[in-house]
Amino acid sequence: MQAGVDELIGAVLEDRYRIDAPIARGGMSAVYLGLDLRLGRDVAVKVMDTRYASDPQFLRRFEFEARAVAGLKHPGLVAVYDQGIDDGVAFLVMELVEGGSVRELLRERGPMPPHAVVAVADPALGGLGTAHAAGLVHRDVKPENVLISDAGEVKVADFGLVRAVAESSVTSASVILGTAAYLSPEQVESAHADARSDVYSMGVMVFELLTGRTPFRGDTPLSLAYQRLTYDVPAPGDVIAGVPVELDEVVLRATERRPADRYANAFEMRAALLDVADELDLPPFTVPAPRRSAERETMARQRAVAARQPTRVASAPSTEPARPATKASAAIPEAAGGDARWEVGALPAGADSPDHDAADGRVRTLIWLVLVLITATAAGGVGWWVGSSLILT
Repeated sequence: MQAGVDELIGAVLEDRYRIDAPIARGGMSAVYLGLDLRLGRDVAVKVMDTRYASDPQFLRRFEFEARAVAGLKHPGLVAVYDQGIDDGVAFLVMELVEGGSVRELLRERGPMPPHAVVAVADPALGGLGTAHAAGLVHRDVKPENVLISDAGEVKVADFGLVRAVAESSVTSASVILGTAAYLSPEQVESAHADARSDVYSMGVMVFELLTGRTPFRGDTPLSLAYQRLTYDVPAPGDVIAGVPVELDEVVLRATERRPADRYANAFEMRAALLDVADELDLPPFTVPAPRRSAERETMARQRAVAARQPTRVASAPSTEPARPATKASAAIPEAAGGDARWEVGALPAGADSPDHDAADGRVRTLIWLVLVLITATAAGGVGWWVGSSLILT
């Protein structure tokens, strides 16, 4: 099917995966809500830009990386189900994680307290460590690529795509791949990356979770990237008050400029982080999905349209009935933020309840009482600390 990404709605790839609605778009790909007609399950379908779909070198690496990632099994990784090329459309079929991204959660709630940071980083590092043990490197670890389900599961997405794009003939050698704010020094200098590069990016992400900002600022992505060749990542506690020195030490070790001085892989960093959690006696915590993620808003607009779209099949019509309305799905979203309050009880993110207004009032009252009794030491941190007891497990 000679179709561009904007024309894929209603199409069926390889007579199996129906494209129902767009979730997110980026420079390299677009992510769609899809339906596996054979198994009757919702999936996320990442469709690569046509520039890459016509590049044989990219397609070889794309297939190799997809096969490698599909073999990984860990609850901290988004599962890869399938990969294919249908008449010039290169696509990846992945587990649909219903919820949102860590980026969106940061926008809604601001910096996280230590127990929430550990709850995010622990499963993410476990997933990365599993990949590192198999010889795979992510190369683009950032809050957009760490997803949180409505059940509080934390999963890393988008393994292997950066390497496939880097080795394509489409990409200029001068292009710095990955997101500039999270790149390791060696990725900036030579585009080389190994497990320690992912460790550096995780260290930067933990810094951001604790402080609400990335360690370097720059006018352009290039200047931002090159700062890490000269400057060390500061301790989070130097940026925002109240960060335990033990967490500072984990971040500083993970973001050493020399790879040999960092944790050797994500498993090693995870072990250090969990030791700190034990030392500080941090409580167990369930991370909430963002309430206003991009895919929720997109799906609210697209459900009715998708249900009315005629199904177009490459070779044979489908007898599958129109999909029912579903909850929103999470991929690689960029969403507008908004104020968010901790929900009392176990309501799904964004759910309405007869007691919703009363619950909000109780939470607001609790927040004001705490504000009278204590002085906030970190911007944005109050909402996390006040609400934390409501979602402790």
